[in-house]
Amino acid sequence: MDKQTLINTESRIRELFKQKKIRSMFHLSGGNEDALIDIFCDIRPQDWVFSTHRSHYHALLKGMSPDELVERVLNGESMHLYSKELRLFTSSIVGGVLPIAVGIAMANKRLGKDEDVYVFVGDMCATMGVFHECLQYSNGHDLPITFVVEDNGYCINADTREVWGSGAWSGERTEHYRYNRTFPHASSGDWVSFDDV
Repeated sequence: MDKQTLINTESRIRELFKQKKIRSMFHLSGGNEDALIDIFCDIRPQDWVFSTHRSHYHALLKGMSPDELVERVLNGESMHLYSKELRLFTSSIVGGVLPIAVGIAMANKRLGKDEDVYVFVGDMCATMGVFHECLQYSNGHDLPITFVVEDNGYCINADTREVWGSGAWSGERTEHYRYNRTFPHASSGDWVSFDDV
């Protein structure tokens, strides 16, 4: 999956929303294409991907077609995409996928399966206790899991570092990247500046 296909698919979803064809909540991705493409170069077909409410790019990079993704968004499934075949599971519950991902990693280790787990969270989720508990447990049991912190600097629409202090999101079993999100928190709005008001 190339960068322009990712961008075009989100643009298509945005246009469908403007045409009032999407009646459920969704969160668009944007600005993090290059970082995700690099990460997904290491993710194999047999590996598991657990994601958040902002999951469209993850689904596409794991192998879901743009047409299937758009159809599922139209059906109200944007924030809880899943595919047993692709080994993809997402949830709109912040931090909700973390313990499930750790459980799959533990099962893979115990069963001797050559299947790694990648779990994606936002920078706000990475401040939560469940993130640190799952990371510590995975480190302590040497599980085949990688925690990816997608840092757009926001806790919904508040500055994450201002709300929670500086983040400590690096270390064993973690990847972290920073990006500027293209879209506001939810739906398909545009950024508005009040600097001149």
